[in-house]
Amino acid sequence: MRLPLTFIVIGAVSVLQMQAQAQDWPQWRGPNRDDRVPGFVAPKTWPQQLDQKWKVIVGQSDATPALVGDNLYVFSRQDDYEEIQCLNAANGTVVWSNRYEALPATGPAGSHPGPRSSPAVADGKVVTLGARGTLSCLDAASGNLIWRKDDIHGWPGFFTATSPLLVDGMCIVQLGGKTNGAVVAYDLASGGEKWKWTGEGAAYASPVEMTVGGTKLIVTQTDKSVIALVLADGKLAWETPYVGHGMGAGNFDTPIVDGQTIIYTGQGRGTTAIKLNEQDGAFTATGLWTNTDVSPRFCTPVLKDGFLYGLSEKGKFYCIDAKTGKTAWTEAEGARGNFGSIVDAGSVLIALTPKSHLIVFQPSDKEFSLLANIKVADKPTYPQPVVSGNRVFVEDDDSVALLTVD
Repeated sequence: MRLPLTFIVIGAVSVLQMQAQAQDWPQWRGPNRDDRVPGFVAPKTWPQQLDQKWKVIVGQSDATPALVGDNLYVFSRQDDYEEIQCLNAANGTVVWSNRYEALPATGPAGSHPGPRSSPAVADGKVVTLGARGTLSCLDAASGNLIWRKDDIHGWPGFFTATSPLLVDGMCIVQLGGKTNGAVVAYDLASGGEKWKWTGEGAAYASPVEMTVGGTKLIVTQTDKSVIALVLADGKLAWETPYVGHGMGAGNFDTPIVDGQTIIYTGQGRGTTAIKLNEQDGAFTATGLWTNTDVSPRFCTPVLKDGFLYGLSEKGKFYCIDAKTGKTAWTEAEGARGNFGSIVDAGSVLIALTPKSHLIVFQPSDKEFSLLANIKVADKPTYPQPVVSGNRVFVEDDDSVALLTVD
């Protein structure tokens, strides 16, 4: 059957639109908050260097940029301000910027005075969370302020690092400090409070969404526990005590959701997997396994094809069988620094550590197999790399650059 030309054209446009949307990175850990990069095609041979298309100074930041369409949203600190900038992703020019006066992170965290929380973009809006808990919602096209919240004062010891989650027309965010922590849902359009859960101090981990028995839940870590809240009303569905061990310990890593399974990690605690069950509105957990061989620090592992890949607090990459919890391998050399990020780019895994090296390795349960180790910045790189098509956006201490894999 021959299709009408208009149908073919519309279909082709739809495919192109879907491809463009698939390459967005609109929030912390990507489109589905799982660090999976859609549509990346790895080169047959990795180059020794990536081609730098542009680089611009944006200010101090540990926050991963968000990429939506042609716009790159960068959240940073400049002078006495926290500033969200919308850059043209093709050439790095400023489309708009919006700033407000804010004090920096201080004390032990003072060497990183800028924001740590990644912007989130949805429904034509961009939401940022400052180092001292200032929550802002702006129009993503113009940068005009829609609403701003600064009514829950306080922050954890190393300042606010959790990244907002935008879901079902709401902004879900963890606010406050050790004595007044709260997980709050705001109406994304108006900023009105939908619900608030309190009772434990705030941690650094970011919330994720999961569905169990038809009920949508929000899973995150507080300073003392891993919790699941009902998305609709914020009621506590399940919790378990969980606190990291060691110097400067805290709950830093984002929980990993795989169907009804929750996988969570903690400094000095290794990795634990549970299955969350629902019956007649009540939620219970079945323990699956705990692995204490390796522990990450400031590095949420990525789940790929039934295996967890992470970077340990000793600076070594590792692989855990997500079905059994057994360690498949641990990198022999290491010394890459005790934190960083890993993204699943399909046929390869791409990591970035503060030492400013983009490390590409083969996903395998047999051994660590290095494919490339490429210097991508002259200064430390704390945010995640944003990979889209053949583009890699890398942010260092005070600038962001577009590199391409040719």
